[in-house]
Amino acid sequence: MPLNLPNLLTWLRIVLIPLFVGIFYFEKSWVSLPNQNLVATVIFTAAAVTDWLDGWLARRLNQTSAFGAFLDPVADKLMVAAALIILVQLGRIDAIVALIIIGREITISALREWMAQLGHAKSVAVSLLGKIKTVSQMVAIPLLLYADPVGRFDPQYWGTWLIYVAAVLTLISMAWYLKLSLPLAWKR
Repeated sequence: MPLNLPNLLTWLRIVLIPLFVGIFYFEKSWVSLPNQNLVATVIFTAAAVTDWLDGWLARRLNQTSAFGAFLDPVADKLMVAAALIILVQLGRIDAIVALIIIGREITISALREWMAQLGHAKSVAVSLLGKIKTVSQMVAIPLLLYADPVGRFDPQYWGTWLIYVAAVLTLISMAWYLKLSLPLAWKR
């Protein structure tokens, strides 16, 4: 495992997950719900920024590695899954939304591994649709975590719409990846 700045940032994302989840289990007399929302939003947003930053640094510093390519999506999926489960527990999203998004991530990760073993890894490379889905999700989750109105702006309302957009894009992108890869797999 190469120890470099991009990989350290990825490990930082993984280490932040227990703190992110734990903030909602602190005694309310220690940290009020509005402060829990704020701290969780800051942690998740910092993790999302490091997700972008570690990839950018790896390319910029020529420090890409097979280990980093493996660990980065794992860290991202763990943080998103943790956030979605917390949001379900808080009653801010429906369980079906979390199941769709988490289920898609597991399915596509398995599909990518399978396609790589068959020598067709490029057939399931990240698409523009997948990137748009990720952006919708990464904007929706902090809005839903924060949830408290800011003046006339209602983060819960906009976050809910965006997470539903992300869920729909999740299903469409999963169907797209399956459509591209399954014919290649059946030829084997």
